[in-house]
Amino acid sequence: MDYEVIISGGGLNGITLALALNHAGISVAIIDKQARETLSSSDFTGRSYALSSASKKMLSALNVWPNLNSKAQPMLEIKVTDGSIDEKPSPFAMHFNKRDFNDGPMGFVVEDRHLRHALLKSLAETNVAYFPEVEIIKQTLNGPTALVELNNETSLSTSILVGADGQNSRTAAAAGIHRIGWDYGQSSLVCAVEHEKPHNSIAYQHFLPAGPLAILPLTGNRSGIVWTEKSETASVIHNLKSDEYLDALLPRFGKFLGNISLVGSRYIYPLKLSTTHQMIDTRLALVGDAAHSVHPIAGQGLNAGFKDVAALAEILCETKRRGQDLGNQTTLEQYQHWRRFDNAMLSLVTNGVNNLFSNNNPITRTIRDLGLGLVNNNTILRQALVANAAGTSGDVPKLLRGQEL
Repeated sequence: MDYEVIISGGGLNGITLALALNHAGISVAIIDKQARETLSSSDFTGRSYALSSASKKMLSALNVWPNLNSKAQPMLEIKVTDGSIDEKPSPFAMHFNKRDFNDGPMGFVVEDRHLRHALLKSLAETNVAYFPEVEIIKQTLNGPTALVELNNETSLSTSILVGADGQNSRTAAAAGIHRIGWDYGQSSLVCAVEHEKPHNSIAYQHFLPAGPLAILPLTGNRSGIVWTEKSETASVIHNLKSDEYLDALLPRFGKFLGNISLVGSRYIYPLKLSTTHQMIDTRLALVGDAAHSVHPIAGQGLNAGFKDVAALAEILCETKRRGQDLGNQTTLEQYQHWRRFDNAMLSLVTNGVNNLFSNNNPITRTIRDLGLGLVNNNTILRQALVANAAGTSGDVPKLLRGQEL
């Protein structure tokens, strides 16, 4: 065969998986329809990710973190509040800090451009075959090897094809893997702001009736914003001029960081729950958004994808050490068994929290506010929530514990 593993999709999950497999001596090729210049752009876009402590450990194990360390902003505290635009936040709130997690920061906020650049830099130092601006037009998965045909008249064979090509995965669709889910009727407005006062490494999650507002600390006096509104309202706001957009944000953001101004670009993303009924097929495995896309309410989308990557990489490495076919069904089923329940629970929890908080029903609000207060005053519950968000609870793959494969 040409490569032991072929990855469809050269985004964050695809490149991270390639690095993990390459470290273990598995030959890998990445097929990506995007141009390399698009992925490696150094322009500040305003997009960022909240990486869990476990995701940071994996990037350290893959020697990616040294190129990110100076550009990553630690999250030392997280404050969760509930309220409305025209009133003060509820006195019932949750506050997580270092007393709840003794393994360093709970997470790190990293700009999209810096994470991509660090991954691409590490990729350039490997022998991973990278095919940009190329698409898979046909995949044949039912033989002794998988075969993919590219739109540049090239064919490649592999033991296993991995779909890391996003929520609208053509790899999954071509294999007949169907998606289930629904539209939330919400959209996320994503941007970044510069503010007058320091954020002190504190992340904020404000629950508002139309949807949550997340304020994520970036390096310097800057913060990333993930602002959820009803889709119709979000579309109107997104099309406003910058000063009008800021006027709409200010009542929701508040004045606790002083004067704020927009920096970078602005984006809008329609939100929906979308998950596949299976994560594997014959000689095929799906990772990240190709298998599951959840509400950004907990900022766990990329971290869930990294969990898929770590689990699949570990299983494939163990299979190779045993001298077995990487694409055998037992190996694939082991991967699905490891990740399916965790991904299903994440979908259920994020969906449930969004439904509970994205309304202004007085009865529901009383219940959820009492719940916030209860959790905040219960050390065991608080620490369990932090451990889950940090990615350190449950059956954690080696890479997410900072161990090499």
